[in-house]
Amino acid sequence: MMSSCTPKHQIQPVQLQGAAQGTYFNILYFDLQHRNFHKQVDSLLTAFNHSVSPWDSTSIITRVNNNYPGVVLDSNFIENFKYSMQVADSTHGAFDPTVGPLSEVWGFDNDHPKKVDKRIIDSIMQFVGYKKIKIVDGKLVKSDPRMQLDFNGIAQGYSDMVIAKFLESKGIHNYLIDIGGEVLGVGRKPNGKPWIVGIEKPAPNADAPRALKAVIKLTNMSVATSGNYRKYYLIKGKRYGHTLDPYTGYPIQHRLLSVSVLTKNTALADAYATAFMEMGYRKSRAFVESHPELDAFFIWAGKDGKFHTYATKGFRKVIIKDFN
Repeated sequence: MMSSCTPKHQIQPVQLQGAAQGTYFNILYFDLQHRNFHKQVDSLLTAFNHSVSPWDSTSIITRVNNNYPGVVLDSNFIENFKYSMQVADSTHGAFDPTVGPLSEVWGFDNDHPKKVDKRIIDSIMQFVGYKKIKIVDGKLVKSDPRMQLDFNGIAQGYSDMVIAKFLESKGIHNYLIDIGGEVLGVGRKPNGKPWIVGIEKPAPNADAPRALKAVIKLTNMSVATSGNYRKYYLIKGKRYGHTLDPYTGYPIQHRLLSVSVLTKNTALADAYATAFMEMGYRKSRAFVESHPELDAFFIWAGKDGKFHTYATKGFRKVIIKDFN
């Protein structure tokens, strides 16, 4: 949710919208020269996809996954890898960029679930684990050639930072970048007000209309939200969310529905939001409260069937309105 109302005498915003990484982008910035950088942003996001998108058959990550010889890694790939390893280490593997084969076998990107049994999961788990990969002399080294990398839990957040770096290079210091719901707000609007962003309320099913649970203000901060309420399957009456447990290979089964992470680095906000969905409410809350650089807003389903929420002290400071 973006707000762009300004008095007529003030500089008007430039808004860029489009598609990238299988989702949308919505960028709003204030520029005294009122320059339109849509073409440049498209080029940057296309190059980004060509580095880390598994759906691009010629991307660096696709060639790495397919074990092409001599693949040279670019800065986008290396930075996504470094941030992934940082979050994987700090969460003891709750975030793991090697779970791609598990996601594929469960088939959450398809219309119907695949048949999965213990034998299949056990065979895939042999080549899952972030400690089994590393970068040496600019090249990815795997302990098992069957290993696959997937930056979907961090790439959208990092791409915000790619666009932010470009805008800063053009002398633009007041902007809001939203790529697939991972949002970075820097500076303020000309009237001095902060950027305004909505936090989605968990939906009862995949087709339910979107509604807001809270509205927050962003100033030189990022917020990323991960949820388990739209991508899921019902198998024999049991609901399986799309967040996978890297330790077991199976979808998580706890009651945490959504977590929004607030921090300065959008890539880290994105990755930690993903990790917390695996860790669940209690472990994630303890983790956040021991890491002062992070704040979070949790939404979970109680045994009474109602939504329950908890916001850390820092997150409570940015909430403008909390809807029931």
